[in-house]
Amino acid sequence: MMKRSTILSWRGSAALVFASAALMGAAGATNAEALRDKWCSKVHLRFFVGGAEGDAFGTIVYNGARQAANDTGAQVDYVFSGWANEKMTQQLREAVAAHPDGIAMMGHPGEAAILPLAQEAAKQGIKMMYQNVPVPAAVDKVGGGYIGAQQAPQGHALGVEMVRRFGLKSGDLAIVILASNDVIRNAREEGTAKALEEGGVKVVRLSSVPEWAADPNLAIPVITAALQANPTAKAIVYPGGQQLGNAATYMKAAGKKPGEIINVGFDTSPQIVEAFKSGWVQLTADQQPFQQGYLPILSLCEQIVYGLAPINVDTGAGFVTPENYKAVADLATEGLR
Repeated sequence: MMKRSTILSWRGSAALVFASAALMGAAGATNAEALRDKWCSKVHLRFFVGGAEGDAFGTIVYNGARQAANDTGAQVDYVFSGWANEKMTQQLREAVAAHPDGIAMMGHPGEAAILPLAQEAAKQGIKMMYQNVPVPAAVDKVGGGYIGAQQAPQGHALGVEMVRRFGLKSGDLAIVILASNDVIRNAREEGTAKALEEGGVKVVRLSSVPEWAADPNLAIPVITAALQANPTAKAIVYPGGQQLGNAATYMKAAGKKPGEIINVGFDTSPQIVEAFKSGWVQLTADQQPFQQGYLPILSLCEQIVYGLAPINVDTGAGFVTPENYKAVADLATEGLR
């Protein structure tokens, strides 16, 4: 009896093992079927790059979007705007009229321009995502997600880091270039200015125009004049990677040497990496534009194909400095950071 019980027991265990193996095999087959190649290939999207083709910042965004299109199979039309807000708004109007499945939109034109078009898109069943500059009114009223740095917190953190890193003190003077007249877009640079003022630093705010992002050399006479008018300025904060990458040009035009003025701003690029290497740039806040290209397309695909909720990601990643810039140098040269 003992022997028979042992055999029966073994057979029962074996049956369980075989049954478990069969179930695992079935589950494995189910899981394999769930993994879809080019799962978003039937979806047609429009993606706003923001800048012109070849633009330093826009190229990284574009590369992220192209990688997402390649990975998902999505059909994507890319829209280049040269950072011109009115042009971008007209292009969004045309995009809604073309009725794609989804639109990934730069928030630069501002809420007043974007909201009515976002509402029209929602009526037509077009999904929308936003990148780089938030459009909270549109997200609140008609939905969508935002991929980009949170403007005011990122800017404020940069100002705090400037005071700490460079030992700025009460009575020191810094020039902060504002990005535009839009309150939401300017929140980043205003955040930097307020943090500097909280540290006792006197701040001179300098207005800019969107065209400087497309051609940073247009800012040369304004920046050199500001430095001449404020000869005690210890630092200058630029509103984008295009201008920060052009810091050497501005400083040479003003007769300054590397390190004589602290040049600070946002983003990374091959030009900014070179400026770190040659001593013209001392600090930048990274906002990972590759993610601002990749994640909006991924999110639109997930919403349209799988019915998932929009993705919201703060892409602010910290600071690039003379001590760590080499870690991103090769990726920046490739147009990925």
